[in-house]
Amino acid sequence: MKPREHDPLRLDVVAFAADGRELVGDWPGLDLQRLSDSQSTPQDSLPHAVQWRAIGERRISAGAPPQLWLQLSAQTTVWLTCQRCLQPFEHRLDVHQRLRFARDEAEAEALDAETEDDVLALRRWFDLRELVEDELILALPLVPRHEVCAQPLPMPADAAVEDVEPTKANPFAQLQSLKTGGRVQ
Repeated sequence: MKPREHDPLRLDVVAFAADGRELVGDWPGLDLQRLSDSQSTPQDSLPHAVQWRAIGERRISAGAPPQLWLQLSAQTTVWLTCQRCLQPFEHRLDVHQRLRFARDEAEAEALDAETEDDVLALRRWFDLRELVEDELILALPLVPRHEVCAQPLPMPADAAVEDVEPTKANPFAQLQSLKTGGRVQ
């Protein structure tokens, strides 16, 4: 099945946050091409759909310019390859992110250095689908693996018996032996 052409969900962040709007929806897994490409989806399956929600918020505090925020949440299940047993498995992604917007790149960099908040430079329009996809990709585990693998890795027949290296004598014990007039082994 061929993915649909990417049609951006353009979001005017200033109006969206100022009005405290909310958007909710879901996208077919194939519509998020970068996320789909990072999966190990079995041949007889398709990437799972992504459910998402975006809420705008404008915070006003005395003596300071208003702050614009965007709350994002997204849920999906992705197919990954376990790095222990090398078998595909499904992994649940559940992302909840609060993004603060700054007037420009310089302010975003300054805020990012002094606060734990995730800060983005404000642009007039954001592609909401791309933003959600970015957050899901960032939530992927670095080393995907089952909690407990269903089956151990198959071992080649000649690798079943390990070559055991002879234990080496402790060098300090050898020195002590020389010191006391003994033989070095």
